[in-house]
Amino acid sequence: MKALVWAAIVNGVIAVPIMTIMMLLSGKPEVMGPFVIKRRLKFLGWLAVAVMATAVIAMFVLL
Repeated sequence: MKALVWAAIVNGVIAVPIMTIMMLLSGKPEVMGPFVIKRRLKFLGWLAVAVMATAVIAMFVLL
């Protein structure tokens, strides 16, 4: 059971930089071509990154 908890913790911590890289790349036309992310989805993506980062920071502060 402890392994599942630690796997979830590691997954949550690693997700933030991966999501950040994905958001940065999705806005670049030289990478995405005609499939560049639209403004509304970009906002929602960065909002998700901020929520995840806040959750990770709160987890470390409360430990």
